[in-house]
Amino acid sequence: MASVTLDKLNKVFGHTHIIKDVDLRIGDGEFVVFVGPSGCGKSTLLRLIAGLESITDGELRIADDVVNDLPPRERGVGMVFQSYALYPHMSVYENMAFGLKLAKMANETVEDRVMATARILQLEELLHRKPKELSGGQRQRVAMGRAMAREPRILLFDEPLSNLDASLRVQMRNEIARLHHRLGSTMVYVTHDQVEAMTLADKIVVLRDGRVEQVGSPQELYQRPATRFVAGFIGSPTMNFMPAELLGGDDEGCRIKAPGLGELTLPQDAGGQSRGTGLSLGVRPEHLSLAEAQGDNAFEIVNVEYLGNEVYVYLEPKAGDTLLIHRSEAPSRWEIGQRVALVPELEHVHLFDTADQALGLARQRQAA
Repeated sequence: MASVTLDKLNKVFGHTHIIKDVDLRIGDGEFVVFVGPSGCGKSTLLRLIAGLESITDGELRIADDVVNDLPPRERGVGMVFQSYALYPHMSVYENMAFGLKLAKMANETVEDRVMATARILQLEELLHRKPKELSGGQRQRVAMGRAMAREPRILLFDEPLSNLDASLRVQMRNEIARLHHRLGSTMVYVTHDQVEAMTLADKIVVLRDGRVEQVGSPQELYQRPATRFVAGFIGSPTMNFMPAELLGGDDEGCRIKAPGLGELTLPQDAGGQSRGTGLSLGVRPEHLSLAEAQGDNAFEIVNVEYLGNEVYVYLEPKAGDTLLIHRSEAPSRWEIGQRVALVPELEHVHLFDTADQALGLARQRQAA
């Protein structure tokens, strides 16, 4: 195992600045997930750690060693790619042994490592098969086994489940989580799927346009997003956002006015914002209740989705162009065309300023 430290890391392709001053520490044995929309730089960052791309500026350390100029084979990393990248003419055993033989290891060592890895990944019965005889999940396990057999200090995963169907993704998520618990290895995992990030990670790194937007545990990012971007990206369904106006604030909280909600007093620091400032109010679907409509504060239900154990109710917003979502347990008494009032749980309402930064975080951190 080993820690990974990124110090002001930068990557430039031609005139395009991809990775911008990334500072990050990944501890020994941590499972860290890089998440963000397509093009945010998460795969590039992983490839910089692996040594598959050169670093333009900054310093990368694995354990206490600066590895900027080391080739991949000398960094002690193993990488599992989105495509399985298995040799079709080789058996499972030969695929897993290939890298070890290239390193000129003794045959006995190669066999010991391959068999030990096969036992961990439950591949012992498949060692004689060719890749075409395997399911997608089995091929992904072989790709993982090929990386693990080298006994790397760090395991890197580049969207390894994106080629699998929904049920296999759930199964493989569980297998990867169990693998990390069993091995205690340092793992860095890239995905665009925030569900994978939330279920696998000890620590999530949210990236946006080549910069780190926020780092924290899944619970911290869900409950205390630092920016509107993180609030909207983490969580499914996404957080509801509405425009709001600041009416005033003091040590007890702040008063706001939002279309369709009227005036609300929130137990939150106004962050030094001036009266009349335009803010963005955020509330998650499960923290938004519905009630019988009252006057001008009515919202119209435009769709109801039944998902078995829960129901999503979509509402026409009073301002903005994105539908609002209410989530509740099934069954639901609400129907399309009904007019309802929204009742947010005030202690779970988030406010974001004009720079999309969350208000009240400074007070929360001081209290912690």
